[in-house]
Amino acid sequence: MNAVPRPAPNDPFDLERPQAYLRWREHKLARYPRRAEDLVVELRDPRRPSDSESGELRRLCAVANMAVYASPLAGLADKDLPRRLGERLGLRRLHANPLADEDGISSLEVTPEKSGRGYLPYSNQRLLWHTDGYYNAPAQRIRAFVLHCVRPAAAGGENRLLDPEIAYLLLRDADPRYVAALSAPDAMTVPANEEDPAAQRAAQAGPVFSDADGALDMRYTARTRSIVWRADAATQAAVQRLREILDSDSPYVFRLKLSAGQGLVCNNVLHDRSAFTDDPAPAPGRLVYRARYSDRVAPP
Repeated sequence: MNAVPRPAPNDPFDLERPQAYLRWREHKLARYPRRAEDLVVELRDPRRPSDSESGELRRLCAVANMAVYASPLAGLADKDLPRRLGERLGLRRLHANPLADEDGISSLEVTPEKSGRGYLPYSNQRLLWHTDGYYNAPAQRIRAFVLHCVRPAAAGGENRLLDPEIAYLLLRDADPRYVAALSAPDAMTVPANEEDPAAQRAAQAGPVFSDADGALDMRYTARTRSIVWRADAATQAAVQRLREILDSDSPYVFRLKLSAGQGLVCNNVLHDRSAFTDDPAPAPGRLVYRARYSDRVAPP
């Protein structure tokens, strides 16, 4: 029988190693961005970022697990853009979900055929806090994604963003038992989807926080329907505390509305989206490309 590998002595996410955590915490907060504007990197062309441009995106993702780019390519409907940018950042294992386009990249716009089946990213309704792919099996977890805005909504469509490492930090500082509860292998269960033939899946139980390859992964949704949390008091208290953090005016929660030509690169950060309205037809509506990956953004 193979021995279970022990956590590294300097693993900050091991609750048995508080000194490693305190060193990591100090380093994390000392260099953390203070404003959403601090995340923005100007790119001449996201399809061909320079070494310095891609290096700055990687640096920010190493610091905050996210970066925002701005470019002059407003309105350019080129799906090769997020793919090529992702490749420059070490994102090569594209994870296509059943509703993605044939090339594996999703065109997020109001689509009644999809929204009518309950898929809110294809509607103009608000999206609650979540990480992408929270319903996936552990072997298929989403570790990064790229959003590229071709056209913003006429009104609304703002995102809030929170680094999962900051969520972990705030919970652990409040009470390490919150982290322990949310790291249980059955902390959160997403019931099976047997109604939609195009997106059937088995029930998926798993932790909120997991430590893989020395990096922290998080799966979470603020949905209350079709989500089963472990019924013990510790888990319920931890979930409530996390909800309070997400709904607070914490300086670590960044607010952002992508403009045309802008995009978000991240290691699957917590995010939501407000409801939005488009200009009346025949004006084109909001269009955002989304590429999801099984990789994390490569370090600088």
